Amino acid sequence: QVQLVESGGGLVQAGGSLRLSCAASGRTFSRYAMGWFRQAPGKEREFVATISWSGGNTYYADSVKGRFTISRDNANNTVYLQMNSLKPEDTAVYYCAADTSGVATMIRYRYDYWGQGTQVTVSS
Repeated sequence: QVQLVESGGGLVQAGGSLRLSCAASGRTFSRYAMGWFRQAPGKEREFVATISWSGGNTYYADSVKGRFTISRDNANNTVYLQMNSLKPEDTAVYYCAADTSGVATMIRYRYDYWGQGTQVTVSS
């Protein structure tokens, strides 16, 4: 069983930055691919970014490419999402997720474990 706990959300003005963290329990974190998804009110949960177990492969949604950066620290069982140049349309609950296959994927159902989410609100 893997537990994921997100932190770092909050209220920020458009153009600002936030860094989300996701702390994972367990000794096998380094084997998992990790992803970030988000869900705005009334919308489906959507892919944001993913990183392979080694950190060697990363993929981003077109809407965040060039603004967001996903990274991981396997020694500390943590994955990060650095969000720059934030826009009001980035407002959502952000979730981290773990894929035990280790392969970075944009496909939501491939992820086996999910955190509870952290709210990000970007004001205009």
